[in-house]
Amino acid sequence: MERKIEVRVLSKAFALRIIKLCKYMLDKYRSDIIIPILVKQVLRSGTSIAANITESKNAQSKNDFVNKLNIALKEADETGLWLELLHESEYLADSEFESVYDDNQKIVATLINIIKKTKE
Repeated sequence: MERKIEVRVLSKAFALRIIKLCKYMLDKYRSDIIIPILVKQVLRSGTSIAANITESKNAQSKNDFVNKLNIALKEADETGLWLELLHESEYLADSEFESVYDDNQKIVATLINIIKKTKE
């Protein structure tokens, strides 16, 4: 149960970081035509992680619980890709990328662990 609570807290804090990152990037790259598209993608997937984890609290069965967490895991993987693309296209500096990407990977690892243990 402790890991389930931890991942909820982590994912909500991560969603808030993503919101702030997106606002920062839109402000910083105001005239860039690509940024709004990329920001929309990372905002959608980055906040969806917490939403799916929150939905898992009210799962109707063990399978439903695992399904919701698997969706959150997919969203976290997608978010990682968008962050990598922002970094590799030089919109995100190394320090900005590493910090937020590390948080994302911690959520991924925690979700994998919970899903594995729940299936056992």
